[in-house]
Amino acid sequence: MKLKDRTALVTGASRGIGRAIALGLAEQGAAVAVNYRSRREDALAVVKEIETAGGKAVAIGADVADPQDAARLVEEANRLLGPLNVLVNNAGVSDDGLIYDSPADAWLNVMKTNFGGAYHCTHAVMEQFMAQGEATIVNISSAMGERGWIGQSNYSASKGALNSFTRCAAVELARFGVRVNAVLAGFTPTELVGEVMQRDGGKSIKRQIPMRRFATVEQVAAAALFLAGPDSGYTTGELLCVDGGFSAQLGVGRP
Repeated sequence: MKLKDRTALVTGASRGIGRAIALGLAEQGAAVAVNYRSRREDALAVVKEIETAGGKAVAIGADVADPQDAARLVEEANRLLGPLNVLVNNAGVSDDGLIYDSPADAWLNVMKTNFGGAYHCTHAVMEQFMAQGEATIVNISSAMGERGWIGQSNYSASKGALNSFTRCAAVELARFGVRVNAVLAGFTPTELVGEVMQRDGGKSIKRQIPMRRFATVEQVAAAALFLAGPDSGYTTGELLCVDGGFSAQLGVGRP
């Protein structure tokens, strides 16, 4: 098991991609702090699944958009599981809508969670990670952060900020042996993108993806596990796309 004796914190881990990452980390031998904001029962179910499989996990409630709460989350994870080695910033929200139709401050809550949450948690672990070295931070971002899409201005902007933050943090922390990378997920059927899929079950979007299928949460999690583990030991500042070729094309990729 490649992550034996490692301790990880995954934010927003009660469902979707975060849940898959938490389960994958545990399967690789890591003890996992499963963070949630409001879905306590779902988080406890993830913990139970890990423990049933012989792993170690705890559920910790915290709103990472609040810097004090994020700092408490990191402190509690360290106290309950031992020194953290891996941080996965996965917590995210969306607020889709055309810019013209949206309130002037519609970007704020999305930015506070998607970018602010990663910033707060990274800041909270930095001193510890710098002191111990050989730690990893994985930010769960989106291909939307590198491209535009109608109705996604808030979400795209927050993920674009996260992508830039990933590169800057990687440069700052490299000399301490701390690696920082991001997974840029493509269309992955979760509650977060449910509204985008509503019109026709996602068929029109699927036709625009070169691989003609959506990602699974397990496929996105596999990329996160690679970046969190020893096989990516010389990789930092990388934005790893897991999008079926969606962002590699011009237009819809066909004449």
